[in-house]
Amino acid sequence: MKKEIEEVLDYINEMNPEALYPTDMGNAVIGVVERFGQDPLVLLDREKCIRILMGNMDDDSEQMTREEAEEYFQYNTIGAWMGEGTPCFATLTEDLPI
Repeated sequence: MKKEIEEVLDYINEMNPEALYPTDMGNAVIGVVERFGQDPLVLLDREKCIRILMGNMDDDSEQMTREEAEEYFQYNTIGAWMGEGTPCFATLTEDLPI
């Protein structure tokens, strides 16, 4: 799977060298977003990002709860505008609260 993600990122980089993504969430990359008149951007799975945050503590601190991960994600990930290369985040239909 890691090779597949690297291939997607290489593809996007060829199409749009300005496309960015949170490097600690590479495993949440699920594809490319394209829109008429705009360069392609990295697409990440929102749920995978939350799960990464809940289990991605490299030091001795406590793991994030779901609520903490959601709050961190909203403020520090979705809330981080990095210019035209800012990535997109998808909530998949099976993850919708409906």
